[in-house]
Amino acid sequence: MINFAQVGNDLYTGKRSIDFIKRQKTWYAISAVLIALALVGIFVKGLNFGIEFSGGSEFRVQGVANSQGYEEKAQSAIADAGIDGNVVTTIVGQDTVRVQSEAAADRTDEARTALAERFGVEEGSVSASLIGPSWGQSVSQQAIRGLIVFLVIVTLVMALYFRTWKMAVSGLVALLHDLVITVGIYALFGFEITPSSMIGFLTILGYSLYDTVVVFDKVRENTADAFRTKRMTYSAAANLAVNQTLVRSINTTVVALLPIAAVLFVGFTLLGPGTLLDLSLALFIGIAVGAYSSIFIATPLLVDLRRNEPAVRDLDKYVARHGAKQGASAAQGAAEPAYVGADTTGAAADADYTVDGAPRPVHKYAQAGPRNQPKRAPKSRR
Repeated sequence: MINFAQVGNDLYTGKRSIDFIKRQKTWYAISAVLIALALVGIFVKGLNFGIEFSGGSEFRVQGVANSQGYEEKAQSAIADAGIDGNVVTTIVGQDTVRVQSEAAADRTDEARTALAERFGVEEGSVSASLIGPSWGQSVSQQAIRGLIVFLVIVTLVMALYFRTWKMAVSGLVALLHDLVITVGIYALFGFEITPSSMIGFLTILGYSLYDTVVVFDKVRENTADAFRTKRMTYSAAANLAVNQTLVRSINTTVVALLPIAAVLFVGFTLLGPGTLLDLSLALFIGIAVGAYSSIFIATPLLVDLRRNEPAVRDLDKYVARHGAKQGASAAQGAAEPAYVGADTTGAAADADYTVDGAPRPVHKYAQAGPRNQPKRAPKSRR
């Protein structure tokens, strides 16, 4: 059985390592494919905006005993009421049918009567609401304005905190990466975008930013130590930081996704479409994508942006040069005789310090010094 605690400890200490930085082209290719599919969904298939954005009428038929063929019943009832356009019908809970259509205007009463007849309920069990498109436009404008302000503030704060604009740019690219892929998934699968979904989109940006900042903070710590000690390259220090925060990122993501998955299950099976389901769906997709970008996109992009800086290049050259020297010294030391006082110039020495032509190993006590050597008394007793 895999000991996850030991694996996490090995990743943190560097005993075991996953090379995230050198494989950045693979991660970029995966993200490029996902973004391309997302853009196809957004611009080709289009987004499925809810009635709050497009405007229209919504009817809820409660107490439905038989929901079989509910879509055909709803479409025929809306057509009998004289309302044209597309009709969207969904099951809410156990016995409620939600019907969305174009604005009914003065045809609301006729639609309620027709729906009550089709589903076999009283007319009082059918509720109706009219939503104008101006309200949806206002919500969209406020959401876009809030997104722009959020991104500007995030960029400034990250640039000031990390003291480099390249970390801010890497974090911003990761945020946009998460947003595009999440919205693209909504478009490809036809999920409805509601005001609750917009709130979820903004929420996942905050989560993704939090995870990215935690990784970047470790990157800054490791790279500062690398510049000081000159024992590893910038990319190696950054890769170590990702490995050290990998287990934490996975644990945080799993802990966040489990309750959201429970809410999604309840929403799909019991509650049906609504605020809770819309919000949890956006959070589930966005948190999963945000965990991916924090590990596989943000830090490799940062390393690529800083790769050609003079200080980074000098560090890489220094480590490469001195690392080669240390390797040669270690190899030379390993090739030297492992016995004390050997003289390889004479046959007598060969006879005294070799066994069957191989160097005679040194006894452990001869290597460590005399046995029972008395310890030097402390200064206070001298």
